[in-house]
Amino acid sequence: MRAVVQRVTGASVRIEAEDGTRIAGSIDSGLLVYLGVARGDEEKDAAYLADKVANLRIFMDADGKMNLSLLEKGLPALVVSQFTLLADARKGRRPSWSEAADNETANALYERFCELLSAAGIRVEKGEFRTVMRVGYVNEGPVTILLDSRKVF
Repeated sequence: MRAVVQRVTGASVRIEAEDGTRIAGSIDSGLLVYLGVARGDEEKDAAYLADKVANLRIFMDADGKMNLSLLEKGLPALVVSQFTLLADARKGRRPSWSEAADNETANALYERFCELLSAAGIRVEKGEFRTVMRVGYVNEGPVTILLDSRKVF
């Protein structure tokens, strides 16, 4: 499971529909998390990344050091499913998605990740699984961190 975590001062997910545009989720300051689920990922991958995201010390303390977590700051997360994080572009010009989990597994683990963040006390906003989304955000810092559960287990 992979996550791209960005410290933001605002983020939102818009979805275009026949009846107009709607906001699926939005936050002010907090974390924007793009989450990709790989074939073979399990509950332990979701648990590892949820704990890491909740406790990642990338917010400024009173001394201006990145020393506080999302949990400590009481800030929300906007979580967006993004299978393209599993792209393999080593050969040719068209990325391969063969490492991405099937839709059922990916959605279940995406939802589980969000549940685990919520259970930790974090307000979670979400995009919509298997929907074309327009994500807007202001990256603060900029701070962008790549997390991969496979680099641990």
